[in-house]
Amino acid sequence: MLRCGDGTLYTGVAKDVAARLRQHEAGKASRYTRAHLPVVLVWSCECATWGDALREEIRIKSLTREEKERLIAGSVP
Repeated sequence: MLRCGDGTLYTGVAKDVAARLRQHEAGKASRYTRAHLPVVLVWSCECATWGDALREEIRIKSLTREEKERLIAGSVP
C-alpha cells in the first residue's frame, strides 16, 4: 500500500515491490499515483500465489480508511 502526496492510499499488487515502487515514483506505474506524487510504501505483505495476492488486494480495497490505517499501524483488521 502506498501513501500518496495528498495523503490518499493506493493499493496494488506486484511481483517485485521495489521495482514497482520505482515505477510509481517515476510516474510510470499508474495514472492515479502519477497524479498524486510523491508516494511512499507504507505496507506490504508477501503472498504464496498471484491469486492469493489478488484476493488480498480485493480484501484491502474493501476496508474503510480507518481499517487501512490500523493495518498500516500493525493492528490487523
